[in-house]
Amino acid sequence: MSLATGAAGPRTKDGRTKGSRTPKSRTPGGRTKATRPAWQEEPRALTTAGKVLAMVLITAAVVAPFWVVLATSLSSSRQVTADGGYSLWPREFSLHAFHQILTGSTAGRALVVSLLLVVVGTAVSLAATVLLAYALARPGVIGGGWVLKMTLIAFLFPPGIIPAYLVVNNLGLIDSYSSLVLPVVIDVFNLVVLRGFFQGLPGELFEAARLDGAGEFTILWRIVLPLSKSVIAVVGFFYGVTYWNDFFRALFYLNDPGRWPLSTLLRLLVTQGVTADANGTTASALQDTSQTTLMATIVVAVVPVLAVYPFVQRFFTKGVLTGAVKS
Repeated sequence: MSLATGAAGPRTKDGRTKGSRTPKSRTPGGRTKATRPAWQEEPRALTTAGKVLAMVLITAAVVAPFWVVLATSLSSSRQVTADGGYSLWPREFSLHAFHQILTGSTAGRALVVSLLLVVVGTAVSLAATVLLAYALARPGVIGGGWVLKMTLIAFLFPPGIIPAYLVVNNLGLIDSYSSLVLPVVIDVFNLVVLRGFFQGLPGELFEAARLDGAGEFTILWRIVLPLSKSVIAVVGFFYGVTYWNDFFRALFYLNDPGRWPLSTLLRLLVTQGVTADANGTTASALQDTSQTTLMATIVVAVVPVLAVYPFVQRFFTKGVLTGAVKS
């Protein structure tokens, strides 16, 4: 007897092994009726209703905090006081908090700084990451293996706060916007993702381009980048969100509060509100105004990310799963 009798044979379109029998059951009339496997059965109405209810509850739990923040930011300070600091619905509709943020010198400048930081930082990080990932993905690059190992070591064992500050200080980047970009210009995770994608491109493309006389930069610009739009869009979105939400480096490296980005200013508003509540030293009117201003600042900080995400969402399925399936 062959030892391979237990191996699975060829399968049919419905997923069953060829030659296998379909389970059957008898009807009240005595006839046999073919039954499908459990995974091919139609879901019951009760199961479907339970899934829908679970999704509704999860969605409500996620949306409710954002709704409270938005409703509070659109309410007047007096109404927020009456509601105990928060509002479930916009009461006495008012845009005073948004007007105060967008026209105020500090908040308006912080918003401009954040936008410029995202645009410039994302562009510089993408350019540096693409160039290094392409170099590490090409076979025969001298020292490429050592560079990759060093970047992975730096990723697994990041430097502490004090060594990082000393390096930035010795480079003369303190109180400069360069200190917010250069120390984190390349993220190792994004580098590994791009390198894996570049390695998965067919080698025949590069050979054909070299036979036509194309150099490495021509191959990168005209062949690799057009084929990498999905993964580059995802990596660029990750970089943009990182720069937009990063408040710690500005707090650490920028001595002038007037040069802080919006995320750092938002952190300042939150900590000041918590300190005032704990000490009980803030006047009621000022506390209420700070509450509506805080909620409006949160809305301004969240809306850009929510506005950009739908445009890059179609790239996420392909971009995030890059390298997960090996052909």
